[in-house]
Amino acid sequence: MDSTAIPSITALWDEVFGSQPDPDLWVVIATLVAALAVVVPHSLWRLSRNAITIAHEGGHGLVALLTGRTLTGIRLHSDTSGLTVSRGKPHGLGMILTAAAGYTAPPLLGLGGAALLGADHITLLLWLSTLLLIAMLVMIRNAYGALTVILSGAAFLLVSWLTGPQVQAAFAYAVVWFLLLGGVRPAFELQAKRARGGAGDSDADQLARLTHVPAGLWFFLFHLVSLCSLIGGGRWLLEL
Repeated sequence: MDSTAIPSITALWDEVFGSQPDPDLWVVIATLVAALAVVVPHSLWRLSRNAITIAHEGGHGLVALLTGRTLTGIRLHSDTSGLTVSRGKPHGLGMILTAAAGYTAPPLLGLGGAALLGADHITLLLWLSTLLLIAMLVMIRNAYGALTVILSGAAFLLVSWLTGPQVQAAFAYAVVWFLLLGGVRPAFELQAKRARGGAGDSDADQLARLTHVPAGLWFFLFHLVSLCSLIGGGRWLLEL
């Protein structure tokens, strides 16, 4: 075995799992403002919401696998909708957790990312995100979905390999702020759409049929998870 291999592996391990310095507070604030700028205006949200859909459908897929279901495919559409198909019992805890994972996935991923950044693991966050996107790409079943995931993964990979610590930190904080803020809006949008008579087969409606718990209570859970994640994650990012 090459004597240089062990030092190289050790150096890579230290780089990925080691800690990196915190960015300046102005960088944290600037990335918060940037995230708000692509979440609040409707015109930009129509585009940026594709990234939330990736997290949403990825949440369905990951929990399906963790609960023993067979994941058959994920589709992402240009209107920012998506579909995750899995095989298994059409009822029971596994199906309930899989259905509940969609709207809760983006804010919980943001909260997990904030925890990593709060512990100064910027590089680890970027690498984990890249690996999750690569794993998701295997299950994508349409061209638009594949393109969206490839572009997202390429962004993480390029930032990880080609940029310095300050750019990596700014990118990581912007992504986590986006997940935390962008994770709040979809449940409110869905609730408004249902109030107008649309989205009759939403995740909340499926959960209501599976559990005999009213859809309104599932919306309350979605809001609770997203808002608590935003508050908790925001405190970690701002080190309050």
